[in-house]
Amino acid sequence: MKSLDDILNMAKNVQDELEKAQANLDTIEVEGASGGGLVKVKASAKGRIIAVTIDESLLAPSEKQMLEDLVAAAFNDARAKADAASSSEMSKMTSGLPLPPGFKLPF
Repeated sequence: MKSLDDILNMAKNVQDELEKAQANLDTIEVEGASGGGLVKVKASAKGRIIAVTIDESLLAPSEKQMLEDLVAAAFNDARAKADAASSSEMSKMTSGLPLPPGFKLPF
């Protein structure tokens, strides 16, 4: 059995690694799209929205409802890709940590 100091040091190391991984997530960019690329949303893997691009052909008043639907779909696509990138990065980070079996990190 490890000493209490060893366990506390391990917990501190895990916390430090998690902070580094969280900071890294904001540097990874993903792009969600809808309408065949007419609407694009760029986001960080942490979920911060960086940019929204809308094709000019959708700016007619008659296209309002479709544009709203496409923007929502692009946001959801970007969010799904951000979640996947975040999960991938966090699993890379935790693969080298000596965590006990069944230990779940708060993500």
